[in-house]
Amino acid sequence: MSRSLIQRLAPYFAARLRQNHRLLSSSPSSAAAALNEASSSPSSSESPSPSLDSIHMTDNFIKRMKELQASETSDNKAMLRLGVETGGCSGFQYAFDLDYKINPDDRIFEKDGVKLVVDNISYDFVKGATVDYVEELIRSAFVVSTNPSAVGGCSCKSSFMVKQ
Repeated sequence: MSRSLIQRLAPYFAARLRQNHRLLSSSPSSAAAALNEASSSPSSSESPSPSLDSIHMTDNFIKRMKELQASETSDNKAMLRLGVETGGCSGFQYAFDLDYKINPDDRIFEKDGVKLVVDNISYDFVKGATVDYVEELIRSAFVVSTNPSAVGGCSCKSSFMVKQ
């Protein structure tokens, strides 16, 4: 295995081990209550909440990706690849790339013909997140505007810490 792959996977496995340890060490009554809460379905009169397993894309994100795709000359449209890498001031950082290829371990999220691609390892860190495109005075960039898996981050908004 390459060193960079090991560096990328180590924090993922450490976080998963801590999460499993917490689940196994919780009292049986609280575990049963959590299972009952998770399995109860909302009534038909309630509006469904956004899926926590999906990755949400804002209208600004869709608009900017369509602009990028319109400027391409080939029929093969660009997709945005979201990845999570170790590093940054808080432990992890988001990486965005335009990509034209889907790998076997990728998850694809599509809205209005725009595709967001996330590899399986990164997916566990960004489940339920919202991807946006922001334009500010000093920069314009794709960002993860909200991430339920992140407990904190730095002011650059491109790095974060994972909930323990």
